[in-house]
Amino acid sequence: MMALYQRKGTVNATELLSRRSRGIRDAGTIIRLNMKVLRALLLQDSRDFIKVKQSKTSKSTIMYENGKIYFENYQKCYSCVHSEPQVLYKLSKRSKLEKFEDALLCQSPLDKTLPSPSDHKPSLIALTANNWLYRLSAETGEELQRVYLSSNHKFRYLGWDVPQEMFYVKSVQNKETSLARQAGITQNTVMHLAIFQVFPLEIVGILEINKKVFGNGVTDVVLSQGVLVVSYSNKSVKLYSLEHIVQSNMTEKLTLGKSSSLLEGKTVGEVPFGIPVNIQITDCPQVLFEASCTNNSIQIGGYPWHYIYTPPHKNDRGTHHICSVKDSTLAINGIQNMNCCSLESDGIFFHPDDSGRIIHVGPTIINVLKILGELNSGLPSKIVKDFFMVTHRNNTPTSQVTVTSSGRTVKRRIQQLDDDPDQETFRMVEYEDELDLLAVVVTNGEEGEGRAHIRLHDNQSGQLLRTVDLIEPWDETFRHELFFDKDTIVHIEQKSTNFCCHVYKLRAASN
Repeated sequence: MMALYQRKGTVNATELLSRRSRGIRDAGTIIRLNMKVLRALLLQDSRDFIKVKQSKTSKSTIMYENGKIYFENYQKCYSCVHSEPQVLYKLSKRSKLEKFEDALLCQSPLDKTLPSPSDHKPSLIALTANNWLYRLSAETGEELQRVYLSSNHKFRYLGWDVPQEMFYVKSVQNKETSLARQAGITQNTVMHLAIFQVFPLEIVGILEINKKVFGNGVTDVVLSQGVLVVSYSNKSVKLYSLEHIVQSNMTEKLTLGKSSSLLEGKTVGEVPFGIPVNIQITDCPQVLFEASCTNNSIQIGGYPWHYIYTPPHKNDRGTHHICSVKDSTLAINGIQNMNCCSLESDGIFFHPDDSGRIIHVGPTIINVLKILGELNSGLPSKIVKDFFMVTHRNNTPTSQVTVTSSGRTVKRRIQQLDDDPDQETFRMVEYEDELDLLAVVVTNGEEGEGRAHIRLHDNQSGQLLRTVDLIEPWDETFRHELFFDKDTIVHIEQKSTNFCCHVYKLRAASN
């Protein structure tokens, strides 16, 4: 069989489509070529992000996810594919008992054929106040599937474990009342987790988080990267293998729509029995990893594996420690400190591009860091700067002494903050994975009214490629979210009890 000729020049679009239809391995590069073209267009001076005429407001939270904007508690969905957002669907009004408590958008390319055609459809997973889990078509809002969870536990929260193609439904936490304590009644159950696989939707099981097993002081539980993460009131975090827990403690494999002996032959996922607790944990699982940290906040990533945390000590406030997961060795230059004086604390996180880098965002500088180290080396890793970005500020120091019109000298008691709204300040960073661009929100209130613009930087070098001005004022006392999704920018702000959504689309710049 002849090897495919690797041509370095341009390739005809028809030839690429033909290769894809024949299953030739590099045919998937067509999407990468399309994104290169879009990136080139986006960075041209002849193109600009133009604000859609009318911003939309709502009394309830506005959500954006993958080209769709959700209003009225997910009841109304707009598509951002077109030049202006268009209504994709509107669901009928729901009662208070049937209202959506939480929702997740579920869609992904698939490498296998699923039992039902509807299993392939992008869907919205929605949890209702009365413990129903709905799978709705993301394009039409049509109900594809429904599962009743339980009449014994109140479920309220949804969360993804994306690498495992799983999501979980978390119940409210059981609080021990003063009356129960006075009566000597001990509440051992903290909460329940229902774990599902997607593509197709299948139940893994429901497990109970119990004080007898996991100890006292449990404040929260989440699933991430196939790990059960348990937070405690003493500022410690413990990690357990979910796979080990399921394999060692599952009493019966459940199938939605089939009978179960745990329900005395009743159907799994139907009213009023729902889904039984089929993962009965009797002994505490082996702890994979444990650390004490401020706000129970710990992040794991990088290569080799490292974790970022702030030790719960007064002297370590404002610092971020980067240590090896293998033996908790602090990396060289592993204590990162912005040394900034600001109302908002600096933020640090592993880069979402899976490069293993770290992004550290402060009010005046953004550092993109690399971890240098070998997996089996006995030497500690080293943290180095890959590149950095800085704000453009007037470096003239603000005088601490002023003279009034009467000639009286007045000393200022308060030093100007690093994130003062009157100065150019970094606010947030978003990563556009398909265009490989970093979108950095910068605010400046020098002219008396807060304004913002978005700086687009190359993700590999940090080079500034262009800026996009936001027309609406940016008030730092409000909560803001910004989404950069190929040819669309969405800015959502919360003004007191109201929410407002501003949309920008890439168009030819007006002369």
